[in-house]
Amino acid sequence: MYAVAFHPRYVHPVPDGHRFPMVKYELLPQQLVHRGIVAPQQFFRPGEAALQHIYRVHDKDYTDRFVQLRLSYHEGRRTGFIQDTDLVERELLLVQGTIDGAVRALDDGIAFNIAGGTHHACRAHGEGFCMLNDQAVAAQYLLDHTPVQRVLIVDLDVHQGNGTADIFRGRSEVYTFSMHCEHNYPFHKQTSHRDIGLEAGTTDDTYLHLLAENLHDIIRTFRPGFIFYQAGVDILYADKMGKLQCTLEGCKARDRIVMETAYAHGIPVQCSMGGGYAADIRILLEAHTNTYITANEIFL
Repeated sequence: MYAVAFHPRYVHPVPDGHRFPMVKYELLPQQLVHRGIVAPQQFFRPGEAALQHIYRVHDKDYTDRFVQLRLSYHEGRRTGFIQDTDLVERELLLVQGTIDGAVRALDDGIAFNIAGGTHHACRAHGEGFCMLNDQAVAAQYLLDHTPVQRVLIVDLDVHQGNGTADIFRGRSEVYTFSMHCEHNYPFHKQTSHRDIGLEAGTTDDTYLHLLAENLHDIIRTFRPGFIFYQAGVDILYADKMGKLQCTLEGCKARDRIVMETAYAHGIPVQCSMGGGYAADIRILLEAHTNTYITANEIFL
């Protein structure tokens, strides 16, 4: 039975009262339990991540100024949030949720974080609703504290994982793979170990073919001992920030490719939920829920 990190403090209202895109973090656990997909006892509440682990991938000066609410106005505006103590707490909780989940996945095969996937957080700055890069911190934690020697980060959010690419540029023990809409945010891309930039309007068949082909090649050549999966569902046709045309069925098939590949090779997986901005909350929740259904079918 896999573990799912969730803390009520993940739901951090922006000071003007606008909760987008945070409301899904409140509704998704309720949906999972209501439908019997995840049992209540599978959820765990993380504590706050220790700064010493964050310093391993983020610039110390940036990290300290973030947690002490000393970012400049420009730096804060770049993240999309106004600085406050609740936001700092939220970031530290979701980072620890991914660290704890990764450690649990070593035994259980897979683990989830209801939040996370903050892949736009770069080494020395935040942007795009991302202040601290949870999967990057957790990847380094595994390398530092467990027998894991090679980590693959599979980023299938519609937006390029520029922060993760920036953090692990030139590193041989972490392989960053981002498959995203090329003409979408961030408009200045970083260079991942492998980038697949998709044309706007890409549909299921092309998307799934490219994913399977590239993922199998990376597994064969890099031979990772652990996979972090950024499972953003903003690849959906209904997403107002996505520009791709994948269906709910295609999005679920994408999850299956990643999880079946990992399972077949005996590679543990930590999954953070990433982006998702469909105007219809029902479509958004269904897409995220399908990721857990797929995990149940493969790992349980």
